[in-house]
Amino acid sequence: MDTRNIIIVGSGPAGLTAAIYAARANLKPLVIEGYQSGGQLMLTSEVENFPGFEHGVMGPELMKNMRAQAIRFGAEFISADATKVELQAGVKKVWVDKTEHHAKTLIISTGASANLLGLKNESRLMGRGVSTCATCDGFFFRDKPIAVIGGGDSAMEEANFLSRFGSKVYLIHRREDFKASQIMIDRARANPKVEFILNTILEDVLGENEVTGLRLKNLKTQQTSELKVEGVFVAIGHTPNTKLFAGQITIDDKGYIRTSSEKTHVAATNIPGVYACGDVQDSRYRQAITAAGSGCAAALDAQHFLENHEA
Repeated sequence: MDTRNIIIVGSGPAGLTAAIYAARANLKPLVIEGYQSGGQLMLTSEVENFPGFEHGVMGPELMKNMRAQAIRFGAEFISADATKVELQAGVKKVWVDKTEHHAKTLIISTGASANLLGLKNESRLMGRGVSTCATCDGFFFRDKPIAVIGGGDSAMEEANFLSRFGSKVYLIHRREDFKASQIMIDRARANPKVEFILNTILEDVLGENEVTGLRLKNLKTQQTSELKVEGVFVAIGHTPNTKLFAGQITIDDKGYIRTSSEKTHVAATNIPGVYACGDVQDSRYRQAITAAGSGCAAALDAQHFLENHEA
């Protein structure tokens, strides 16, 4: 069995950038992109904050172009999920079903999945008024009423951020107490554009081709009502896609892969030759551009490892 220089697991902006850099270095990377390739940007309609696109670009189009760029330089792709890994040995092993692949280095870029409520129209209207990223999509809701669902720091932060754009921001939470820190709660309460709707759950999102409102249920009175909004941001956290690597690599208390804090080899994990990039190791920024930057770092770190290993 051939031992490759680099295997990349995952194919969002981080993984594809890593593939471009590794392929241009003539390292012939193998990208196990998954059945649902492209990461969170495949669920994003228009991206306006990725440099180089004056008039914006559709998320799927951006991912298609990045993938084609990686192929142009020699990256190979498998459109299936990695099902098992062995990371501890010198040669890293990755299985796709029963097929085994070997590499000297491994780059993990499996991303993080936004936690959703599981409502009937939530996924159907994703990118058409439903979002999980205020900094990505807030601009599209200028002078429009917006709702934020959640009670943690991220919900408070997104409500405050969205108040820069929306005419009104409703923060909807199922309880009266919050997981958010007090300072974040105080900031949201002090914001004249933010209105708290408590003891209330979102039963469904309304609208055919775009969001027109929400159906809410008050848990104290059991009464249902409709709230007219044009955007709803689900801010109930993210789950990093690290299940495949559990027990083999250092993961923090939130489930994210821990990478080096040193100025050199910033993408390095605790296992020599294994690197992580993108949302699977970034619980703070979660932007396409920061993911791409970390993918570049991971590829360069892996290249440096290979140069030293072969010396």
